[in-house]
Amino acid sequence: MKLRCTLTEWALYVCPAVLLATQMLLAASSETLKCEGPISTEHGSCQAAAEEDEGDEDDGDMTRSSEAGFQFKGYTFSKPFHLSVSYDWLILQGPATSIFEGDTLVLHCRAWQDWPLTQVIFYREGSALAPPGPKSEFSITAVQKSDGGHYHCSGIFRSPGPGSQETASPVAITVQELFTAPVLKALPSSEPQEGGSVTLSCQTKLALQRSASRILFSFYKDGRSLSVRGVSSELKIPKASEGHSGSYWCEVVTEDRQISKQSSQLEIRVQALHKPTASETPPIEARGPLPPPPASSAEKPRFSSPDPHLHHQMQFLLKQMQDVRALLGHLVMELRDLSVYLKPGTTKVADK
Repeated sequence: MKLRCTLTEWALYVCPAVLLATQMLLAASSETLKCEGPISTEHGSCQAAAEEDEGDEDDGDMTRSSEAGFQFKGYTFSKPFHLSVSYDWLILQGPATSIFEGDTLVLHCRAWQDWPLTQVIFYREGSALAPPGPKSEFSITAVQKSDGGHYHCSGIFRSPGPGSQETASPVAITVQELFTAPVLKALPSSEPQEGGSVTLSCQTKLALQRSASRILFSFYKDGRSLSVRGVSSELKIPKASEGHSGSYWCEVVTEDRQISKQSSQLEIRVQALHKPTASETPPIEARGPLPPPPASSAEKPRFSSPDPHLHHQMQFLLKQMQDVRALLGHLVMELRDLSVYLKPGTTKVADK
């Protein structure tokens, strides 16, 4: 089976950069394949996958890309999609393209030849998402990763139809991550020296297909906000102090605030500059034993000083003064004895 849509020379659109269709198609139902792409006046076509016997054609001018489809002789083609044809009474149609966090998920419960339904129920992992109703469409705005899973629907045909409740086969819906959970890092270290600088970096990564999405960053410490939401993923502390120690984390949100993710907490401990304490002060080298206590308090004055080293110096000086005094006393006695021999009478006696 081959589906083909051909554009004439005056057509405005060549085969698309994106080819839109639903995931599943009921037999005997109609479905539209829509081609969207750049303006051109060249021939173009959009078609389903080629037959196996056409797979041996020369593709020397073809460039393939898992993200953007492929190019052939100057034309850009969309990525292929899988089209399933079902013969069930009821099917669940999900999104044809990848769905990311924050997108709107729309599900359609389709009946054979679009016959009217009643008592329609949508399920996720076997649990009803809403009470029975007449609407054959169900949507979730700003889906989260947790919204992924197996969905199906059920409904009762009014007329014509089997007249009984029918259930569609489950469809797997995967919600891809828009951006990774942020990780907060401190550069150059989470234990900076007091007075040094530290930079907090909130690191995350957008999905390649949504790299143009705008996300905002904010920073927190010990439960209070440090900055308003902005495009910068960094917060700089130019001069760290002990008051900057604490638990930090960052938050990343989309511009419409639909998706928000927080990092784990990071402990910052600012190291204080080393100041020597009294126990670390080097001892003063002793300059000899302390002199003995004075013999008489009446002869020597007493000095009191709170500085033990000064007290030691004063006592040592007093001891030296005492020694000098004793030495002078001995000199006086020697001079007195010597003066006896120097008297004239004593000299004459010595001559006889």
